[in-house]
Amino acid sequence: MEATINKLQAIANGFKPIEGVALEMYQTKTTDDCFAYAYGFLKYTSYQIRSLGVFILGRIAAKNPRALQILQLEVSKDPSWQVQEILAKAFNQYCKDIGYQQALPVINEWLNDENPNVTRAATEGLRIWTNRPYFAAHPEVAVQLLGSQKNNPSTYVRKSVGNALRDISKNHKELVVNEVATWNLNDLYTHFTYSCVIKQNMKKAIA
Repeated sequence: MEATINKLQAIANGFKPIEGVALEMYQTKTTDDCFAYAYGFLKYTSYQIRSLGVFILGRIAAKNPRALQILQLEVSKDPSWQVQEILAKAFNQYCKDIGYQQALPVINEWLNDENPNVTRAATEGLRIWTNRPYFAAHPEVAVQLLGSQKNNPSTYVRKSVGNALRDISKNHKELVVNEVATWNLNDLYTHFTYSCVIKQNMKKAIA
C-alpha cells in the first residue's frame, strides 16, 4: 500500500489512477475494511490520498450510512478544490448505486444544506442530470430541483446550477425556458444564475 500511496501522491493532474485504485480496493476488500482505509486516507496531507478516501467512501456509501455522513459533514469541509470535485463524483456514485429516484430525499437534503460544498456536490455531481436514469424520463424533476437553488447565496453553487440547467436546455429547451420565465430577475442572485443559463442559443426562445 505504501508504494501505491507514493505513486498516487506524485500525480500532478487528473484523477483516473486514483479512481482506479479506489475501485480495486472496493472490489477486493470488505466494506468495513474499505471504510477503515478511506477514513484513514482523509487524514493525509496530500489531496491525492484524501481524494482516494473520498472515492472509496462514495463506493461504499450505499452500504454504509456512516460513509455518506462523513462525505456530507467532513469531506465537504476539505479546503482542496480537487477533493470537492471528487466529492461530487462520490455523491453521484451513491445516487447511482441506490437508484436516482430512491435517492431523491437525499438529493433534496444535499441541495438544501447550509454548506455550499454539499449543495454544489449535488448540482455538479449529477451532471448531466437528464443523462441519468429517472431524470432522463422525468427531466421536469431535474429542472425543478435545480431551479430551487437559483438564488443560493453561493456564487459557486449558482454557477453550477446555471450550467446544469443549460446542459438540460440542449434537449429540453421548453422546460428550461418555462422555468426561468418564473424567476424574479430583480434578485441579483437569481439574475446571476439566469445569466449562466441563458446563452446565445436560448435568447430567441426566451424572447
